[in-house]
Amino acid sequence: MASPGLHIVDYIIIIVSVLATIYMGVYFANRQKSSENYFAGSGSIPSWAIGMSIFATLISSVTFLAYPSAAILGNWILLVQGLMVPLILVMIIWVIVPLFRKVIRLSTYEYFEKRFGVFPRMYSSVAFILTHFSKMGTVLYLVSLALASMLDVDIFLVIGVLGFVIIVLTLLGGIEAVIWMDVIQGFLLIGGGIFCLSVLLLKPAGGPGEVMEMAIDMDKIGLGPYDLDLTQLTFWVMALNGIFYAIQKYATDQTIVQRYLTAKNDKEAKSAAYIGVFMSVPVWALFMLIGTLLYVFYETGFELPDGTSADAVFPYFIMTQLPVGVTGLVVAAIAAAAISSLDSDMNCLAAVGVEDFYKRFRPNSTSKQQLFVGRLLVFFSGLGAVFVAVLYVLWEGEGVLGAVFELYAIFSAGIVGIFLLGLFSRRANLEGLTIGIVACVIFTAYAFLTSTPLSLGGDKKLLIDYGEYNFPHHKYMLGVYSHLIVLIVGMVASLFFDRPKADDSLTIYGYFKEKNQEEKLKQIS
Repeated sequence: MASPGLHIVDYIIIIVSVLATIYMGVYFANRQKSSENYFAGSGSIPSWAIGMSIFATLISSVTFLAYPSAAILGNWILLVQGLMVPLILVMIIWVIVPLFRKVIRLSTYEYFEKRFGVFPRMYSSVAFILTHFSKMGTVLYLVSLALASMLDVDIFLVIGVLGFVIIVLTLLGGIEAVIWMDVIQGFLLIGGGIFCLSVLLLKPAGGPGEVMEMAIDMDKIGLGPYDLDLTQLTFWVMALNGIFYAIQKYATDQTIVQRYLTAKNDKEAKSAAYIGVFMSVPVWALFMLIGTLLYVFYETGFELPDGTSADAVFPYFIMTQLPVGVTGLVVAAIAAAAISSLDSDMNCLAAVGVEDFYKRFRPNSTSKQQLFVGRLLVFFSGLGAVFVAVLYVLWEGEGVLGAVFELYAIFSAGIVGIFLLGLFSRRANLEGLTIGIVACVIFTAYAFLTSTPLSLGGDKKLLIDYGEYNFPHHKYMLGVYSHLIVLIVGMVASLFFDRPKADDSLTIYGYFKEKNQEEKLKQIS
């Protein structure tokens, strides 16, 4: 779909936004004298800014584009996953923030080594790298595809410019530049979404009340179906998936946990976590509502070009219905959302690379050497994301490449199970956990291979077909089962090995013990 064209004012806004991002990296470059500062900041970043950064990291440009598309095609069922996040966060944030700030230096997966041993740390680190590396290339490709269509320019140019800007910002400015740029990009995204919502509510005849009434009558606002059917995409499938998604993001994902370490103290780190999630849920809902209203908008008098796909509806609306200047701001917001997601991934991939691998093989390396290696890893991870995005273009976004990158699920499964096992069980040990991980990898491989179709000569066939013994449930349940297998198998298997119980300081019981001691001291004083 070709772009109807942008005004010179819109181009100026987009160019200024790109230059401002580069300037942010240059501005913070002089502060990066050590690897500690580069990855964890100076300790002077306020909690509200860290919270905005968490929010911007969670809300990528794929959310900006994919949520409206999902709502156009169906209802708000994808939002169920996000609704689970605050429920889980309230239950666990009070213990995981002080735990990580006390136990780890930088890498989230250092906790796994202290609790169990080297293998779980390496397994989790590799899982994080595979997961986020594949995600980076996908996000860069998808947002470049949308922007190239909207700006009517070559997609390779968009990939190149975005890749260059993200690399410069992250390479030079470190985590401080990433966080402060995330703050700006977060406000851009919110502002762009609210303006689009206003147009969709006010432009149709009848005003907001009639528009919302039509949306409800068309059954476009809902979280169902509510059937207890795990083979289909239902409310319960998304709810179960959302529970483990919440724990995985806030307790085992380096991009979030690293933000806790940049705060001044435990209290501010907790505040940042709450700010991040309680901003994310309304914005996820905002873009679902935008998708619903886009459906109403083009069903009740406004025309779409023939053959416009659901993915292209929101970009077409942005290019044709928004006033001069605002169009530029919204396009800049889409690019900014991609930058805020990818810069976090690149900085955190480098942090894991330095902390979990480089320092293990070079334990006597200086902070300056670690900083150099960290920047080198940022540079190469950025180039890697650009390379993957270019491959997607050359392969037209489908084929073998997509299947290859989905395979990371086989090896990244069960991370939440490892965390929960370590946190809640004193008896869990390395031998039992290793058996749980092996069982999880075997199960995940089976489920993936017997439920994933591959196109061969126009026909779609499963990678492996066991007939009635194929994995029967919806693919989103794979993440639920994999974590549960590590947790249950690991716990049972640990009982067969006579090992000392874990240090309480590495479990939830240590937290309660510390709190009880604090209460006793208060009573005595």
